[in-house]
Amino acid sequence: MASGTFDIIHPGHAFYLEEAKKLGGAGAELFVVIATDKTVEKHKRIPIMNQEQRAEMISKLKVVDDVFIGDENDPFKIVLEKKPDIIAIGPDQNFSPEKLQKQLQSMGLSCEVVKIKDYKKFELDSSCKIIKKIKRTHFDEKVFDDCE
Repeated sequence: MASGTFDIIHPGHAFYLEEAKKLGGAGAELFVVIATDKTVEKHKRIPIMNQEQRAEMISKLKVVDDVFIGDENDPFKIVLEKKPDIIAIGPDQNFSPEKLQKQLQSMGLSCEVVKIKDYKKFELDSSCKIIKKIKRTHFDEKVFDDCE
């Protein structure tokens, strides 16, 4: 299982999800939990795409077997329902794998929590970097003539 915001899809997201699936070995399934809009607003910023659109985009990735939108009232609801063997934490997620694993054990779940340490480096390897580049770029108005 992997989780995240997945607001503006970029190669770092695909890399994280590929690495997460590899943790399960041959034949593993990858479940992805998308943060709700309210959760994103609380911890990051106002999302560009709503939670349904983000879930739809992630569901289209070949490496993903199933997608769920998180539960604002119970962040462990889907984990308790699906009982994954492994939970992958992304390189930019500020969770302590050890602390999370202990928390899950106290709920009766024996799953391994692994932090993906590698990160595929690109100029635009985060949603924030993409947003900042758009804000810095001075587009000719004609670029947006076809946009409605």
